[in-house]
Amino acid sequence: MRSKQEALIAIDLQNDFCKGGALAVPGAEDILDRVNSIMRTFQTVVLTQDWHPKNHSCFASQYSEKTPYTVIDMPYGPQVLWPDHCVQGSRGADFHSSVNVRDSHLILRKGFRKSIDSYSAFFENDRKTPTGLLGFLKDKGIHKITIVGLALDFCVSFSAIDAARLNFDVNVLKSLCRGINLDGSLESALSDMKKSGVKIDG
Repeated sequence: MRSKQEALIAIDLQNDFCKGGALAVPGAEDILDRVNSIMRTFQTVVLTQDWHPKNHSCFASQYSEKTPYTVIDMPYGPQVLWPDHCVQGSRGADFHSSVNVRDSHLILRKGFRKSIDSYSAFFENDRKTPTGLLGFLKDKGIHKITIVGLALDFCVSFSAIDAARLNFDVNVLKSLCRGINLDGSLESALSDMKKSGVKIDG
């Protein structure tokens, strides 16, 4: 069992990011059993859950003549437009049936504000509006964070970089993540994490 000062954050292990989902990440379901196994070794486990209203501003369907994966400028910066995914209350937003949700200690929903997306488990995409996770981890005396999940080049990397910025000791288990790799986003994310002091294993 890991130290009480260590936490696992498992990012967005949801149906829409797995095979057959609206925004399926290649090979996503391959990591789920191993994520379940490692969850049992941590005394603090956080699951994040993308939780979008049906008319979220990050959905390409909300714009005329815009297609998924187009990048537009939002007040808070560049934003990828995605296929509709993880809509609140939908099957796609549910955790994959293989995930042992009962082994988690906190489920953190993100991306529920219509006008701003949220990749990171710590902040909305303006990089300022907090999700509340920092306070939870501080109250539990957490200093070290291990991150796994989906997708490596977006929500995992944003979470890891923010955690490092907040002075946590951060480790991303690459073998327990899968990426989208949108126009070189995977290589860029790995480079950005390393520059931020994130340790990447596997």
